[in-house]
Amino acid sequence: MRRLFPVTDETAAPGASSGTSGDGRGGPGSGGAGDGGGQEWSLAELAAAYAYPAAATGAGPGAGGRGREPWLRANMVSSLDGAAQHEGRSQPLSCPADMRIFGTLRALADVVLVGAETVRQEGYRPARARAEFATAREAAGQGPAAAVAVVSASLDLDFSLPLFTSPLVPTLVMTGSAAPPDRVAAAEAAGARVVTAGEGTGVDPERAVRALAERGHTRLLTEGGPRLLGQLVAAGMLDELCLTVAPMLTAGDAQRIAGGPSVTLPRRFTLKSMLEEDGFLFTRYARA
Repeated sequence: MRRLFPVTDETAAPGASSGTSGDGRGGPGSGGAGDGGGQEWSLAELAAAYAYPAAATGAGPGAGGRGREPWLRANMVSSLDGAAQHEGRSQPLSCPADMRIFGTLRALADVVLVGAETVRQEGYRPARARAEFATAREAAGQGPAAAVAVVSASLDLDFSLPLFTSPLVPTLVMTGSAAPPDRVAAAEAAGARVVTAGEGTGVDPERAVRALAERGHTRLLTEGGPRLLGQLVAAGMLDELCLTVAPMLTAGDAQRIAGGPSVTLPRRFTLKSMLEEDGFLFTRYARA
């Protein structure tokens, strides 16, 4: 893996653009010719590259872990022609480096926010504890793994799945105040914690983020799907987008990474970093 942006003396060095020269690992702050090298980054280097801002972690002089503000990042993948899925799933657009980043982002987060349809289509399982991140999570005051928060109006979910019955951290189900009572009871019976975050049957994105923050979850990650991400974008709640651009063309009528309601004016985001491996681009944009 090599860093393309921000440009440093290493990335701009002769031969760095090929991704085949240099003897360093290529991680953040490695010095020498590392950023031009083609070796795999360690998980610690990836974690440093994708660290949450200080405001979301309570870091900084005198912070003492207090005054944390929620920071919502999305992690999505897209083909060159804008498809977020192939045959209903994102996995065909992924690669080993993308999955390493996927796992790292989960390991940094307090909670993973995901739509019900994505849970059904992708066969979601609970986030797992990873020994490589155990010390860092404990030092950050986090549990052994991120919680999963499923957004659903109808609660049409299979509550017999391990996501609900045997997670390391109890799964949250976010719904509206008018959700079907029998489905609420089924979710609670399976061990899930139901969070009301909207009037009627729908979930209000701002209320959902606030409800998670009130539970101490300020390092937020959403993995979509496109409808949920579109709602979060339209509500102005998204702070950061980690987008993998896969060097693939799919054609067809697959969804983009964000769907649903449109915004009045396009919202500007700023490129923070770009990595590359095997033709895949791993970009990171933050709210301007």
